Amino acid sequence: MSAGRPVPTGLAVALVAAALVPAALAVAGSAFLWLALAVDVAVLLLCAFDFLSAPRASDVEVRRGVEPVLSSGTANPVRLELSLRGPRPVRGQVRDEVPPGVDVRGHQQPFALSPDAPHATVSYALTPPARGDLRLGDVHLRLLGPLGLCARQVRVPVAQTVKVYPDLTALTREALALAMASDAPAERTLRRSAEGREFESLREYRTGDDYRTVDWKASARRARTMVRVYQPERNQPVLLLLDCGRHMAGRVDGRRKLDHAVDAALRMAKVSLDAGDMVGVLAFASDVRVYLPPRKGHEHLRLLTEALYRAEAALEESDYGRAYDFAFARSSRRSLVVLFTDLVDPDASGTLLARTLALRPRHLPVVASLLDPDLQAAATAIPASEQDAYARQAAARLEEDYQRTALTLRDSGALVVRAPAKGFGAAAVNTYLHVKTRGLL
Repeated sequence: MSAGRPVPTGLAVALVAAALVPAALAVAGSAFLWLALAVDVAVLLLCAFDFLSAPRASDVEVRRGVEPVLSSGTANPVRLELSLRGPRPVRGQVRDEVPPGVDVRGHQQPFALSPDAPHATVSYALTPPARGDLRLGDVHLRLLGPLGLCARQVRVPVAQTVKVYPDLTALTREALALAMASDAPAERTLRRSAEGREFESLREYRTGDDYRTVDWKASARRARTMVRVYQPERNQPVLLLLDCGRHMAGRVDGRRKLDHAVDAALRMAKVSLDAGDMVGVLAFASDVRVYLPPRKGHEHLRLLTEALYRAEAALEESDYGRAYDFAFARSSRRSLVVLFTDLVDPDASGTLLARTLALRPRHLPVVASLLDPDLQAAATAIPASEQDAYARQAAARLEEDYQRTALTLRDSGALVVRAPAKGFGAAAVNTYLHVKTRGLL
């Protein structure tokens, strides 16, 4: 801990300001000037005494309580636990050192410790804006002297680094919402004709059931009409490919496109693992950066999250061919291949198109990209100047290129997902559910 430095309080500043009154009256007589000097010297001496009498860093113990893994975009609780280590009461302020760009509330608060109440807890919340490593700095204490004129500013070395993952609580909430929706009678009726291809059980015929699901042998044995109930197949591979190239470095709704893609990929992974499928992930730019082969189980979701929380977009071209070759050199089993990328760049889209279509019919490819509202607005805006007209033309050309690429993908049997940032994760999950309930994989 540092020895500390003196910090005058508001009371000391007020006393010095009061000395300006006799100083202003010094024109009427030298006595007022001596009075002003006497007040200033007295305040200075009292501040020096107060600083020397103020508690030291060794009189207070500080511990920070924070989870080793935080969630981005949500408020995470942090506690500063202060304990009295000396016989004298301690008053002052505590401030936690938080990196810039982090939304924080209540990280600077007053506190008081005494022999009767030797412990105090200061709580606040911080909201990290993005994934990655977050370094929390030291804790700063401003310890007041007995006169309240000067404080001792000290630094307590408790710096630490915590991990910031995508909001895992959102994954749990979304999974719960999907489970509740799947239990609704209207939902069951909607999907009755296409619940999957894997046999689950037999039940008695109900009005509206498809006659093709009637099991005539079971009906004859039981003397009543029985139908087969099917469920979506399990143990199917789902491979999530994340483009970490320059196209994903742009921002939509204040966050990088890659951040939205990682959130959507983990939502799809959560739902897929809950459904009993195997999920793998591959992050790439000019080369492969992260690869986890398809596996099952809830522990695998933790590994996926751990692998992706540091993923960053690089200002380099993405090599789609190398990513596909790397992924399928290790497994040729039919898979749902979901590529999170950007289809706005026509040059990159040509390579992507050729390699993605080559997956058919062996695999089922899905290309998911963000809808940029600024680009869409620019493509339809009424230009007010010549520069606006050029901007509209460029935006309209990019939009036309996307529509052309998306149409080619759909005509060749691939699925295309495009949604705004707020609904991107839900759109990806809905595509997965559509594939499973229709038995497309």
